[in-house]
Amino acid sequence: MDATLRALNRFGLGARIGERETIRDPKDWLRAQLDTDLGPTTAVGLPTLAEAGEAFRTLREVPAGEPERAREARFVFQGMREAEVAFALSRRITTDTPFVERLVAFWSNHLCVSIVGKQPLVVLAGLYEREAIRPNVLGSFTDMVLACAQHPAMLFYLDNFQSIGPQSQRARLAARRRGQAPGLNENYARELMELHTLGVDGGYVQADVEALAKILTGWTLIGVGPRQSGRLEFRFDPALHEPDSKTLLGVTYRQAGQGEGEAAIRALAAHPSTARFIATKLVRHFVVDTPPPSAVDRVAGVFLESGGDLKELARSLVELDEAWDPMTQKLRTPQDWIVAVLRAIEPRNLPLQISQMVEPLRQALWAPPSPKGYGDMIRDWADPDGLMNRAELSPTLVQRIVRGRIDPRGFLDVIDLPIGDPLRTTLTDSSIPVDERVAIAIAGPAFQWR
Repeated sequence: MDATLRALNRFGLGARIGERETIRDPKDWLRAQLDTDLGPTTAVGLPTLAEAGEAFRTLREVPAGEPERAREARFVFQGMREAEVAFALSRRITTDTPFVERLVAFWSNHLCVSIVGKQPLVVLAGLYEREAIRPNVLGSFTDMVLACAQHPAMLFYLDNFQSIGPQSQRARLAARRRGQAPGLNENYARELMELHTLGVDGGYVQADVEALAKILTGWTLIGVGPRQSGRLEFRFDPALHEPDSKTLLGVTYRQAGQGEGEAAIRALAAHPSTARFIATKLVRHFVVDTPPPSAVDRVAGVFLESGGDLKELARSLVELDEAWDPMTQKLRTPQDWIVAVLRAIEPRNLPLQISQMVEPLRQALWAPPSPKGYGDMIRDWADPDGLMNRAELSPTLVQRIVRGRIDPRGFLDVIDLPIGDPLRTTLTDSSIPVDERVAIAIAGPAFQWR
C-alpha cells in the first residue's frame, strides 16, 4: 500500500495527477489541514437565507391560473439549488484541503436534511451546510448540533417548527376556540436521539422521546406564515412551549424556556452513548465497513476526553493504525467517485450542469431518502445497476472534459495498483486511444476504492 495515496484517497477526496510527489509525510499533510480557518461561506450567486425565504414565499403564493408567473418562480427556486450544488461540488473538486471537505460532507450527511418531499429544503439545504455544518466542522460537536437544531432547514425537515406543547398557552387557546388543540410533534426529538446523538441502542425509551419533544416545543420559525415577509429565522415562542418540568434520561429539566432545549442538547451531545455512536460512524467511514472495536474504543475515548472536540476526533482518525492497514478498503460512493474523477482529470473548466451529472448515480446532493442519510458501505452502492451507471457515465465524462489533453499514464499516479496489474499495461498502450484509456481507468475496479 502507498501511504500517500491512502491519505489522498481515503482521507481526502481523490489524488490529483502529480500531487503524490508534493507530499513528504502523509500524516503531517492531513494534520496540517485541520488548522484551516472555517466559517460561514458566502459567494457571488449563492442565496442568502432572506433570498431563499422570499423565493419560497413567491412560489407558494403564485395565484392559480397564472402559469407564466409559476414558471418564473420555479426557475428562480431551482436556480438557487443548482447554484448551491455546483458550489459544493466545485469546492470538493478544487480544494487544497480535501480532508476538511470530506469532514464537511460526512457531518452534513450525519446531521442531514433532505429535499425529498420538502419543497422549502430545495433552497435551504445548501444554506444549511454552509451555515450550520461548515463553521463547526473543526469545532465542538455540541455547537454543531445546536446550530443544526436552530437552522430553518432542520426545523422544516423534521417538523419541529410545528410542534406545540399540549398544555401550552397556544394549545389551550386553540382548544377553547375549536375544541381541539394542535399536537406535539416528536419527529425531531426522535431523530435527535436515534440518528444524531445516542444511536438507536443508546438507552432511551419512548417516554424520553416525548419528554424531549416537549422540551423543544417553542423552537420555531418566523417567516413561514401567509402574511409574513418570507425572511426565515429561528425564534423561541413561549406561547408554544410546554410548561412545567420534564424528565429526560432520568434528569429533570425545570421550566426554563429556550434554555431547557439547549441544556438537553448539551447533555445528549456529551453522553457516553453518543461518543460510541459517533466513533463507530467515523471509523466505519474512514477505515472499514465493519469497524474494529479497538479503533472505536480509541476514538470514543478521544470524544469523551476532549468534550466532543471535532478537530481532536479528526486527528485521532489519522493516528489509527487500522486506517493505514492495506487490508482495509472503502468503496467510493457515487459522489466520491465523480469528485475523485474530476480531481484526477482537473478540467480547465468544470462541466456545466455538474449537479445533473451526479443525479443518475442515485446520490444527488442533500437528497437522502430518509433522515438516516446516505449509507457509505459496500452493500449500499456495489449493486450491478449502480456500478453500471458509473461505467456508462465514464465515456461521457471523458468526451466532455478530457478530449485527448491528458496522458493516461498519469493515472498510475492516482490509483494504488499492485505490480503486475493489467491496468498498468493498458494505460501505457499507445495503440489504444487516449480517451478510451482514461475511461477504462475511471470505470475500472481499482478506481472504485478509496
